[in-house]
Amino acid sequence: MALNQRRIKILELIREDGHAKVQQLSKIFGVTEVTIRQDLEMLDQLGYIQREHGGAFLKDVGSFAKTGKLFNQTRMDEKREIARKAVAFIHENDIIILDSGSTTTEIAKLLLNYKNLTVITNALNIALILGENPGINLVVTGGEFKAPTLSLTGQMSADIIKTLHANKLFLATAGISADLQLTYPSLSDLVVKQSMIESSDQVFLVADSSKIGVSAFASLGPVTLANFFITDSMITEEQLEKMKESGINILLE
Repeated sequence: MALNQRRIKILELIREDGHAKVQQLSKIFGVTEVTIRQDLEMLDQLGYIQREHGGAFLKDVGSFAKTGKLFNQTRMDEKREIARKAVAFIHENDIIILDSGSTTTEIAKLLLNYKNLTVITNALNIALILGENPGINLVVTGGEFKAPTLSLTGQMSADIIKTLHANKLFLATAGISADLQLTYPSLSDLVVKQSMIESSDQVFLVADSSKIGVSAFASLGPVTLANFFITDSMITEEQLEKMKESGINILLE
């Protein structure tokens, strides 16, 4: 009972944004501020977060900005496999958007030898990876900073992206729910990702197979918002069939 569904979702949100306010969480989850304080107290006692006046923040949140390391570092072999597949669709003279995330970061690491490429990103760690390459025209969006994902988010970021155009978007997701919705822990990211999709000719969803069947807090829309889905070779036949039935093009090679 210690970690009921609401508390799990609160923890996911704080792990994504780095912090949260009691008043904000009360509105999101439709419960009283007293209930939210009890939830945060329990998460604090379990060692996941640290309480502060009016809210809470992720423990060691400052270390992400100092080290440039992302919070989520799981299944890295699969993410590197996806990155190798993704770069096959990136060509000189392309204008691409790289969403924030650990998989898209692995894609960025494979772009260092490109000579004429425009990359738009809301991820500060990706900007630092690519910034040393004079052959890459780098465009970084503004917005609110999220330390665990080293990303810029919110309406300001979305508004900047709306003024741009890209050939290809490499879109990340926290989960693909059982009814094949793209889900995310944070509401602030939805407007950014929607702007990325609207500004791009083609959308490549890049997510490891463990994300299939996982539901995070907020839904962006159906998986078919993407034109293509690039995943790893660990995807099961059952998962593969379900994704194919949705109508999305799956790229496994």
